[in-house]
Amino acid sequence: MSKLSKIGEKVLIAPIHVYRYAISPLLPATCRYTPTCSQYAIEAIKKHGPFKGSFLAAKRIGRCHPWGGHGYDPVP
Repeated sequence: MSKLSKIGEKVLIAPIHVYRYAISPLLPATCRYTPTCSQYAIEAIKKHGPFKGSFLAAKRIGRCHPWGGHGYDPVP
């Protein structure tokens, strides 16, 4: 993985960590999937890089609603 890709990865993951540790504890648990959407996003970005990982995370977040699916949904 290129140095630029690693930097992009860190830039995208940093706000997810802020959300997970500063904001998420103040909100009720609502994610319908395992792993949670934030953990899925981190795993997708680390596994597939910043572009495809962000796309996969956005698709997953789009599916996470009361009428969407639920259960175990690992990063492909």
